[in-house]
Amino acid sequence: MARHKVEICGVNTADIKVLTNEEQIELFKKIKEGDETAKEELINGNLKLVLSILKPYNNRTDNMDDLFQVGCIGLIKAINNFDLSHEVRFSTYAVPMILGEVKRYLRDNNSVRISRSIKDLAFKAVKLKETLTNQNGKEPTIEELSKKLGVTEFEVSHALTSLKDTVSMFEPIYNDGGDVIYLSDQLHKDEGVYNIDDKLSLKNALKKLRPKERYILTERYFIGKTQMELAEEIGISQAQISRLEKNGLEDLKKMIK
Repeated sequence: MARHKVEICGVNTADIKVLTNEEQIELFKKIKEGDETAKEELINGNLKLVLSILKPYNNRTDNMDDLFQVGCIGLIKAINNFDLSHEVRFSTYAVPMILGEVKRYLRDNNSVRISRSIKDLAFKAVKLKETLTNQNGKEPTIEELSKKLGVTEFEVSHALTSLKDTVSMFEPIYNDGGDVIYLSDQLHKDEGVYNIDDKLSLKNALKKLRPKERYILTERYFIGKTQMELAEEIGISQAQISRLEKNGLEDLKKMIK
């Protein structure tokens, strides 16, 4: 039966050789004697170990090539630090090191999945913003960017917001030298305040709002941004933000009565 071919970083996974425990022991002995080719053979002979560790993370990143390389870094570290006197199988020793590198990479990189189209628009907007700033001596408004890019102001604002780093729920937001207050401490934890019908009504009502009003209400009441922050972000006055917020709230009240 033909083996299934998968290409990662130019490596055909169907052709990866798997070393026996005895073969690995012999290669480690050669490495100790200074044989660099033995090290390369040991790396290639353990690539399937890396792949097996990556399987549960297929849906955690858009680029498995990057994750595979990170896993290989963990493999190389394991090879460099392994000692035959440990009297354990190399795979037993290597798995925690490979897994540690993978988890560290996923933790340090934004875990929120942003669609490719939004990322592309964000980078176009940033590049255009720099160009217009250099040409005119001042930053363009969101409205100006949207006209140049041929999209709505909401789409530009949403795309630029996607470039901002996410904040951990365990991010310290206040520390007076004593007890630390974390972001999670300020989030409402009573799931019983609203019943499921209320939540569904609110969700459906938000979908019916105009895009800009929906965005402002979401950022104000779910994210916690101020009107001034939104005014600067969208490129309109605080008075306009206030008016749009008020109109949005009034429309919501009518829809969920």
